[in-house]
Amino acid sequence: MRITIGKKIGLGFGILIFLTFIAFALTVITLTDGKSKTDRVVGRLAPSVAALKELNTMIQQSLSHITQWVFNSSSNDIQFREDLKNIIKNKYPQLKSQLIQISKPWSEQEKKKLKEIFTRLEIIFKMYENDIMILLQTADDYEDLSKAGMARISFEDIQVAIKQLMKELNNLIENKQKQAEEVKSDMFKTFNFLQRFVIILGIMLLAGGVIIALLTTRSITQPVLSLRKTLLLMSRGIIPNEIIIPRKDEIGDMQQALKELIHSLQHTTEFARQTGSGNFNYEYKPLSSDDTLGHALIQMRDNLAQNERLLEQKVIERTEEVMRQKEEIEAKNKELEFLYKQVTDSIHYAKRIQEAILPPPSVLRSVLKKYFVFYRPKDIVSGDFYWVAQKQNISFFATVDCTGHGVPGAFMSLVGYNILRDIILNTSLEKPGDILNYMRDEVKKTLHSAGMESKSKDGMDMTLCRIDFNTLELQYAAAFNPLMIVRNGEIIEGKVNKFPIGVHVLDTQPFDNHVFQLQPNDTLYLFSDGYPDQFGGPKGKKFMIGKFKKLLLEASKMDVEDQKIYFEKTLDNWQGSHDQVDDILVMGIRI
Repeated sequence: MRITIGKKIGLGFGILIFLTFIAFALTVITLTDGKSKTDRVVGRLAPSVAALKELNTMIQQSLSHITQWVFNSSSNDIQFREDLKNIIKNKYPQLKSQLIQISKPWSEQEKKKLKEIFTRLEIIFKMYENDIMILLQTADDYEDLSKAGMARISFEDIQVAIKQLMKELNNLIENKQKQAEEVKSDMFKTFNFLQRFVIILGIMLLAGGVIIALLTTRSITQPVLSLRKTLLLMSRGIIPNEIIIPRKDEIGDMQQALKELIHSLQHTTEFARQTGSGNFNYEYKPLSSDDTLGHALIQMRDNLAQNERLLEQKVIERTEEVMRQKEEIEAKNKELEFLYKQVTDSIHYAKRIQEAILPPPSVLRSVLKKYFVFYRPKDIVSGDFYWVAQKQNISFFATVDCTGHGVPGAFMSLVGYNILRDIILNTSLEKPGDILNYMRDEVKKTLHSAGMESKSKDGMDMTLCRIDFNTLELQYAAAFNPLMIVRNGEIIEGKVNKFPIGVHVLDTQPFDNHVFQLQPNDTLYLFSDGYPDQFGGPKGKKFMIGKFKKLLLEASKMDVEDQKIYFEKTLDNWQGSHDQVDDILVMGIRI
């Protein structure tokens, strides 16, 4: 018998729906019955008991008041008289009306009993009025032995009547309380039954769900996963060798189709292998007249056989052409090697020229005293350079980062060096801010004369300092490149102008000249952006200015001769196998 997947799933969920419907129906029935019993307790029995108890209390109060009336002859204490009259005239009629309204749903026997209680109570109240309250009104009445005696005799009869009345009233109250307890007990039994039923049904639903899930997994999920595994292997070009036994349902239809597909692919694979090895006579038949792939493979085999003959002829022709091109390429390579050597020799010569403009250690030592320079170009020549000069016992020094690196940067460095040298030798300018303003004008003239006025980014970033070592006064100006001063384990960061020296949108704004009073053991640091921008570390990120500041604090604790080595080792460890991204320049001066 063929049982489809839809029937299996429908049967399982039908059982769950049936159990859920039973739980819902029983819950609704139980809650409706519980609500009815609750309404009965709250709306009928509880108010009945409360009103009857109130009647009981009122009778006892009236007995207390009539007792005082009989035995208390004081004319000063009359409040109990007013209270008793209020009970007879007001409280009792109101309570009686309330009980008549409440007792409508009572049984006929209960309503009859209540009516008898009202009748007997009203008789007692008449005895209050006629036999006691009328006889004993004044102090003289209490002195009258005849009236006082008659009142006491009537009081004894009243006590007996009230005692009998209270007994019947208490029986009615107990009966109503018992009814309320019985309804309450039934209500709790109903809810307890519902609770147990819901728990049992919940367990059944959970167990049924687990069983259905297991059956679904076994009959649907596992076969589908097996098909998925086979299809994933085929999507990677792997033909499975597993034996597929089709089932008698929709999944079985897919298994049979997959089995036939695998057999077809195996046959097609063997045909392709034979054709690829050059066996164009291998027997292969399409699955049917509609087998597009099979007919295409036969056509491919015939085309390959034809192409193989054509390729043999082309290989002969191509071989001759390749040999001829090889000879031409070898000749071109020799020419390129000659040109490359000429260019490289020229760049190395340019390097010697650039190194010639850098101040030698003897000049640096005479101008700066205690110092270090960490200088590492990215290419053979560099766009970064450092410069020092002395004029009238005043020391000038600067670090300059020209646009670009390599040959373009080197040309800009020559322009910057010559302008700085000309300013110191041929002008009276001494303030770093004025020198940078003058230098910017000269750079703009140079770039304009070279036809580069449209290159708005060409120029240089630099920090220029002026120190009087006698007074320790520092003056400086900065175009983008910062100045850092380390004092007592803290960094003082000098202010900079956020525009370069060159053609720029802000090229009319003057550079600021800053004055700062140095102290002994201060350490000044000038640097380009090459060190902070270097990529490295375990994640291949930039070194960043924050990490560089921490490096300055650590280095400032060392002698200046050791600081250069410390900067070199730190950079090498950070850079690792990453390429250098820019020219690197760091200059340090200990005061």
